[in-house]
Amino acid sequence: MCVANSLLRKCRAVISGGATARSLALLAQWLSPEQRAQFRATKSFDVAGSRTGKRYRIRYGKNTNIFELDEAGFPIMGWCFVPEGRLAVGDILLTQKIALETDECAALLVARRFRVNIPRQRHGPTV
Repeated sequence: MCVANSLLRKCRAVISGGATARSLALLAQWLSPEQRAQFRATKSFDVAGSRTGKRYRIRYGKNTNIFELDEAGFPIMGWCFVPEGRLAVGDILLTQKIALETDECAALLVARRFRVNIPRQRHGPTV
């Protein structure tokens, strides 16, 4: 029985790895050249909200991976929304990108906000 369970786990890992690779390839096709370069360098990419024009950074991950940026590019608020179902990480990132770029307000209506730890030196000395 242990051998069968071990084999099943290995098969699932191979299938999952293939799904991840395919989903990341699809994501890359949808990213602009600038976003693609940013994603390769930092495992994140920036998008502009369709309604407000606010900038969001989407980081590699399945949840709590979207950050609203200030004018200087620092994160000021975190957002979490994911599509339903068990999707590969690239499919989740692509869904988040499309949602923010085409219907930012609807995406944020279903999202959960979370606080971002902002380094003190970013704001300078307190007065």
